[in-house]
Amino acid sequence: MGRLRGLYVAEFPAGSTIRIAESARLADFLGKWKLHHPLDPGQLDYAGVAAVVKAVSFYHGGDELYELVGVPGIWHEQNLRAFAGAGREGPLCNY
Repeated sequence: MGRLRGLYVAEFPAGSTIRIAESARLADFLGKWKLHHPLDPGQLDYAGVAAVVKAVSFYHGGDELYELVGVPGIWHEQNLRAFAGAGREGPLCNY
């Protein structure tokens, strides 16, 4: 939450291209996170996929929650990375 830009300021604004974290990171989060908006096991299928941020919301306390174009589920900031090019391409578009 607020790793770079501060509390209640999205690290990845709507329209940003991101990459979903690797499968080991997602599996770790799935096993350890016991609070709001847990990952669904099916979300692990999207590890490494590039996508565009559709919307950003904030949970009480500042946790950033992301909706991605064409990718199901709610995504925590900790499971997203800045897009750096090559890799599995997901449903990219200008949303």
